[in-house]
Amino acid sequence: MKKLMAALGMALFLLLGTSLTTSAASDVYTVKSGDTLYKISQQTKVSVTNLKSYNGLKSDLIYPKQKLKLKKSSAKPVAASKPASSGTVVKELTVSATAYTAYCKGCSGITRTGINLKKNPGLKVIAVDPKVIPLGSKVWVEGYGNAIAGDTGGAIKGNKIDVFIPTQSQALKWGRKNVKIKILK
Repeated sequence: MKKLMAALGMALFLLLGTSLTTSAASDVYTVKSGDTLYKISQQTKVSVTNLKSYNGLKSDLIYPKQKLKLKKSSAKPVAASKPASSGTVVKELTVSATAYTAYCKGCSGITRTGINLKKNPGLKVIAVDPKVIPLGSKVWVEGYGNAIAGDTGGAIKGNKIDVFIPTQSQALKWGRKNVKIKILK
């Protein structure tokens, strides 16, 4: 009888452990190419407003391979506009930010540092003036997140950056804006 009870207890533990794992896994959605917040909302039955709130999104911009929370976190939410704790802030500045894509006319999709953006559309890369922000620097950009200073551009001089965004339509939505940037050590 004791063996039967122990076996039932173990089976119940395994069953609950498996269902908890499955439940936790469904709390996150990985963005696929072509997804929109509306499309994800329809698939997951989570409103666009809640998707934006749970993930600290200030716009409708999402990127392939981005992880989106589908439920409100019980922990205190961390604003998307704050830099990750992985690095000490070396320098802070305000810059004029525009967006670019790897698919513009005449674009190779290969950055100055050799990153292939066409093969890696989920990477966050910015184009910088290396005299202001050294190539290879880890940076945090307000409204964009953590990125690498991996490219340059003919029009990127002084306190200007270009943020890489995978699609032309999303890049156009970004427009031109002044943002805070932090260079991390």
